[in-house]
Amino acid sequence: MRYQLSPRRINMKRLFPSTALALFIGIGLLPMSSNSFAANSWDKLQPDRDEVIASLNVVELLKRHHYSKPPLDDARSAIIYDSYLKLLDPSRSYFMASDIAEFDKWKTQFDDFLKSGDLNAGFTIYKRYLDRVKARLDFALAELDKGVDKIDFTSKETLLIDRKDAPWLKSTAELDDLWRKRVKDEVLRMKIAGKDSKQIQETLTKRYKNQLARLDQTRAEDIFQAYINTFAMSYDPHTNYLSPDNAENFDINMSLSLEGIGAVLQSDNDQVKVVRLVPAGPADKTKLVAPADKIIGVAQGNKEMVDVVGWRLDEVVKLIRGPKGTVVRLEVIPASNAPNDQTSKIVPITREAVKLEDQAVKKSVLNLKQDGKDYKLGIIEIPAFYLDFKAFRAGDPDYKSTTRDVKKLLTELQKDKVDGVVIDLRNNGGGSLQEATELTSLFIDKGPTVLVRNADGRVDVLEDENPGAFYKGPMALLVNRLSASASEIFAGAMQDYHRALIIGGQTFGKGTVQTIQPLNHGELKLTLAKFYRVSGQSTQHQGVLPDIDYPSIIDTKEIGESALPEAMPWDTIKAAIKPAVDPFKPYITQLKSEHDVRTAKDAEFVFIRDKLALAQKLMAEKTVSLNEAERRAQHADIEAKQLVMENIRRKAKGEEPLKELKKEDEDAIAAEPDKTKPEDDAYLSETGRILLDYLKLNTAVAKH
Repeated sequence: MRYQLSPRRINMKRLFPSTALALFIGIGLLPMSSNSFAANSWDKLQPDRDEVIASLNVVELLKRHHYSKPPLDDARSAIIYDSYLKLLDPSRSYFMASDIAEFDKWKTQFDDFLKSGDLNAGFTIYKRYLDRVKARLDFALAELDKGVDKIDFTSKETLLIDRKDAPWLKSTAELDDLWRKRVKDEVLRMKIAGKDSKQIQETLTKRYKNQLARLDQTRAEDIFQAYINTFAMSYDPHTNYLSPDNAENFDINMSLSLEGIGAVLQSDNDQVKVVRLVPAGPADKTKLVAPADKIIGVAQGNKEMVDVVGWRLDEVVKLIRGPKGTVVRLEVIPASNAPNDQTSKIVPITREAVKLEDQAVKKSVLNLKQDGKDYKLGIIEIPAFYLDFKAFRAGDPDYKSTTRDVKKLLTELQKDKVDGVVIDLRNNGGGSLQEATELTSLFIDKGPTVLVRNADGRVDVLEDENPGAFYKGPMALLVNRLSASASEIFAGAMQDYHRALIIGGQTFGKGTVQTIQPLNHGELKLTLAKFYRVSGQSTQHQGVLPDIDYPSIIDTKEIGESALPEAMPWDTIKAAIKPAVDPFKPYITQLKSEHDVRTAKDAEFVFIRDKLALAQKLMAEKTVSLNEAERRAQHADIEAKQLVMENIRRKAKGEEPLKELKKEDEDAIAAEPDKTKPEDDAYLSETGRILLDYLKLNTAVAKH
């Protein structure tokens, strides 16, 4: 059986025999009670017949075909309810306690509503949300109308910024006080970022008015998608419903891979967050965008920047997409900023398709001196698991594939007589499962490479049936949080067969297979299988844990499978291979010890650890001061600490210290390709040294 990491389709006729489908089609629109709250454009929005039928189809598809098949019962209903409230009001800044008390009567009834096609509760809650948002935006605009210059920034007020567990506010007066502080905080953030009063007034007024205008554009389809998608995602974060409009843009809205700039995005409260960059894509090439950065503005070429705070993800996507060769400018708040630092930068990106040759495997040679000896290590960088299917199917003998390219480079490195090989899988988001399997076959004698467990419990084993390994020499794999999917399958196999030391960070943890099912109205993507390593461990949720850890530049609480709500758990099944003697295990403790001693003095590792510690300390803060003097002092203190860390690193590298933190050149269209030598990459060099440490220890034992 063949498996792809891209979704497959279920046979609709097998799923719904004609009689069952006719039964669904025969259900008419259920009566909906009216709950008019105010004279707004959305008051009369109701689900139509197609949406009712689609909801019933989704219920049946998930019941029959979802991998874990959890029951649609009162417990699931509570998850749907809580998730819906979190989707609509994650900071508990719109709904009132009285709203929640009114909605609570439905908490254990959503299972019954969904089974019967009754969408009334989902629509009622959403329309109440729209009412509350309108009231808050009207209040914010009224506050701004008083003039930002009249806001008192000398008082000792504070604002609770982490409100996910805060109590629902009980009165309009309490909401007004919260929103007065929120407006004050936004103004203060922009003041500290260098904006003048006129700019702040204009930007925030335009932002709130635009959000009001978009409220009036809400369609019944928007409500239906939010509600049914919340239901679907209660099963797992990769099970999603797509409306007909969004189904047309499946590559964007499902994989969130943006044509034109090569970035993976997701919604993050009122902003859009970068999850990862497609290797060798336009955004990656700029070197000015990083995972966890926030996009707050989008402009076409030299046109005016459009503030996109509060916009839906699909709306932002439409602005970012555009014809090949054109320039889009993104206003970005770097993830490296302190939590309260709204200082942004403008990143111009020329839209283009990600070319296969740009993602091709690359090699280099890492020259290291250790214990008085000179060593050469081969470096193979694998940005993605690719296969030129068109050339392959056409019978082209020179078709491009990850495995073929790695094999060629390994041959060249062996001719160079390298002492070992480091495979760099950092930021590799995956790709072809076939290539992950075939690449594994280059390094093992023969045997299983990955297991796929289906919803019915059947386990399919993908194997390397060709005896003999192409490369038998020493090897290490360098991974990080953005090594995902096919990368995790390959890394897991290398760890289970004890073929390589796994070094770096915990990988992403995406270990499931999805399929796409067209509905009468839109599409459903659902999870129907799960990947397992040959040791029986799933790659899901936990990912691959390295033998030796490096400090993570990326916050694992922000990025990764475990950061997603309702992520399916890590588990195990029966192993496909018998446990073999682990040649690395006797030396791991000593390898870690030598690594710790070495990196305790390494400027790059010290910098990363200090930066991570500062970020964690700042992220732990739940409240912010609304006193301008205090905020400016805090901002200056954070910048001073960052400057000290940067200058310690620069001094160790023999570079001139900075007087202030550098700001990127906003006029640079694109950065030059990264020409850093492998010796200048601290993580790559240290990985090489760990591999050499192992060779020394293993050789010493062998001699005895």
